[in-house]
Amino acid sequence: MTPTGPGPATDPVRATGAVPTAGPGRAPDTDRTTGTGPATGTSRTTHTVPATGTRPGPATGTPAAPAGAAPPVLDPGLLARRATADPLFRLAAYALEAAHGVRPGGVWSAPYAFHLGSPGLVAAAGWPVAAAAAPRTDGLVRLSSLSHPAHSCDLPLTLSGPPPDTPGWAVRPYAVLRALARAGYGRGGCDLHVQGSLTEAAGLATAEPAECALALAVTGVHAEVPPPREELARLLARALPDGDDALRRAVLFARPGQALLLRGSTATAGGQPPRHVAFDPAASGSRLVLVAVRGEPAAVPDDVARAMTCARRAGALSAWPPGDRPGRSVLVLLPRDRSAAVRTAVVEDFRARDRPVPRFLNIAVAGAARREA
Repeated sequence: MTPTGPGPATDPVRATGAVPTAGPGRAPDTDRTTGTGPATGTSRTTHTVPATGTRPGPATGTPAAPAGAAPPVLDPGLLARRATADPLFRLAAYALEAAHGVRPGGVWSAPYAFHLGSPGLVAAAGWPVAAAAAPRTDGLVRLSSLSHPAHSCDLPLTLSGPPPDTPGWAVRPYAVLRALARAGYGRGGCDLHVQGSLTEAAGLATAEPAECALALAVTGVHAEVPPPREELARLLARALPDGDDALRRAVLFARPGQALLLRGSTATAGGQPPRHVAFDPAASGSRLVLVAVRGEPAAVPDDVARAMTCARRAGALSAWPPGDRPGRSVLVLLPRDRSAAVRTAVVEDFRARDRPVPRFLNIAVAGAARREA
């Protein structure tokens, strides 16, 4: 889908001065968070789970890493008690222990991802999903999520035959675990807890980052040598062919301040390798904002279109849906000095029509999934 803008369509990457770049290895993610995100993770326990609160800046509880180096990794068993650690990751570690009675063997984060409007361009957002995992040896899988506190489940990990009766929210996670087990990873089972920083109401895809976080967490606690990410990407594409493989690759291979350009088929070996192109709105004096409309589903398409129109008229450089199909949100690229004007124009239009005011979420272009503890 081609992004829209005032006059001729404006490519969001071109608008920020993007240039192809080979780039170094994964740089430290210094823009993981841009504000306060509602917790949407999980737990079957009746214990009180601490609130996630605000998440200003890259609060990982560790000193800044040198340029080009991965951040230090905390002890996963102590993460829930580390006051300086990121609240989201502390919550995931605590909820796993509270729900299943074990401390995590690892905590991973995976960013939400989005399309950039131009064909084949995807990027990661500075809002993560966290997955805490502990290995088992009895072939049992125990899954929990604060988004579904009454539907935690204990399931046998079977390699063949029909899957066991599974709560709706856990169908895709179980499919991931089964595919991993068939490939030789995590056959002993595991305890897993998933925690998101955004709800589905934000309009960004929630399934793909959760799937990647789960896959990385399980292979991370079970395998002495985790599989290459390319192998994981292909495995997930085969296990869940109805998912968005481009977004999964953004989750697994993104770099801060860069978009991922996918060429050809990404799910098969025949596709050309992706490359990274610069996409850093903040560095070019711009701002990337997600506008999520609210209200009854029947009115969502009209409200999204109206929000895009208002944003363009108020000075937005470009506007486009974050997914491969229309949803309840739109990404808006705007000059920093027009940020207040664009928000005001959208809010006033919706209030004048007695419609619920949309939510606005600043988006930083972030790096790929990584181990946090």
